[in-house]
Amino acid sequence: MNKSLFTVYTFARINTRRFFRDKLAIFFVIVFPLIFLFVFGSLNSGTSNTSFRVAIINQSDTSFAKQFTQKSKDSSILKVDKDIDTLPKAKEKMVQSQLDAAIILPSDFGTINPSTHIPNGKAKIVYTQNSAQSANALASVIEAQFKGINSQLVKTETPFSVTREELKQKSLTAFDYTFAGLLGFAIIGMGIFGPVNVFPELKKMGILRRLSTTPLKVWQYFLSTMIGQAIIGLLALAIMFAVAILVFHLKLVGGWTTYIELTFFLVYSIIMILGIGLALGGWAQNERQAAPLTNAIVFPMMFLSGTFFPRFLMPEWLQTISALLPLTPVIDGIRLIGTEGRTLIEIWPQVGLIGIWMIVIYAIAFKVFRWE
Repeated sequence: MNKSLFTVYTFARINTRRFFRDKLAIFFVIVFPLIFLFVFGSLNSGTSNTSFRVAIINQSDTSFAKQFTQKSKDSSILKVDKDIDTLPKAKEKMVQSQLDAAIILPSDFGTINPSTHIPNGKAKIVYTQNSAQSANALASVIEAQFKGINSQLVKTETPFSVTREELKQKSLTAFDYTFAGLLGFAIIGMGIFGPVNVFPELKKMGILRRLSTTPLKVWQYFLSTMIGQAIIGLLALAIMFAVAILVFHLKLVGGWTTYIELTFFLVYSIIMILGIGLALGGWAQNERQAAPLTNAIVFPMMFLSGTFFPRFLMPEWLQTISALLPLTPVIDGIRLIGTEGRTLIEIWPQVGLIGIWMIVIYAIAFKVFRWE
């Protein structure tokens, strides 16, 4: 083996072993992202059906009102609080945001009309100002239910109607969208915080200064760090994928080619983000220098690159700016490959932008690196 490459291999092995002996590093690189995965996965992996927290106050003794109340309690859309039977109790719950609205069935609800011999009535929805949007949606749901009941009681012709057509495509679930951002968060943790925490400590202990007296070149040290972090990163991300698939039923689009292309893209992304950590950790002489600059770079990327919430919710001008951040093409690329089945060629804008950032970042990293 070439002597230079053997040096790279040796230091890559040393760096990898150092990681697995560091319990704190294992926690922040593997365990900490898993905690976020369980938190956000639990919030976003539920069913997408809309439900309303309501109280039904039945003031009528008619059989129709009793049947309507029972069917509402059995509904999957209406989450009826069975302990509330008066309006004052319902108002107290609504003020505390524990209820979206209260449905009042007046005393004449469900009475038989003498002329038509058909039950009739008008339900009333009571809500607070903050729950107006939910109440409007709830009114639409109740009206749809009454429309179905009315069509059974009174036969009428409908001149106009609507049909539905389902596209033979799947849209992203909330968890699918969030998972790509969580992978980006994990890549930041292993690519930036790793070198930023390790390099100043090695300088403080004098290890890097002693290494500078050896034939070891900066590029060899950087390359060995890249290889070690890529191996560690793939292991951490593989664990996240396993948990997402087994626990939260993540489904990747495509076959084995998708896994291969996604693996290449993840390694490519880890190396680019790692350059930021190498630049910051290589420049800083101690933790006091590294921490403020690291936070100033990392936190805008985390909140503007779609890590925790979609970028399309941002104003258009902010979307334009955030699209140029280093982490944005990483998260977008993961999402496009994993959930839409795109190939590396099809996501060339993301691949190209990561490549441009890689050149810029590593040029800076080599320029500012200090052995002590």
